[in-house]
Amino acid sequence: MEHAILHVILHFFVPFTVAKIVWQEKWIRPFLIMAITNAVDLDHLLAEPIFDPNRCSIGAHPLHSWPAIGIYLACLLSPNLRIVFIGLLIHMGLDGTYCLLI
Repeated sequence: MEHAILHVILHFFVPFTVAKIVWQEKWIRPFLIMAITNAVDLDHLLAEPIFDPNRCSIGAHPLHSWPAIGIYLACLLSPNLRIVFIGLLIHMGLDGTYCLLI
């Protein structure tokens, strides 16, 4: 359970750190956008059970699938949406790391 709590904290701490490093003085908007991308976890509502601390979300949920991750990578080419997709990729990276811990 400790891993799950740390996992949730990292979903906000890592985007905060990235925003502070990359956008320095104007970090608030990028951080908020990347934090909002945590809404991608709404696809967990489609799973049974909704929360399973021993389930790797990568590949188990539609918005956490490999095709979706490929789309997120391709969408980095869009300057207007880049921050959103950076947030999604950070999220997928953290979820992938969590998969290694369970």
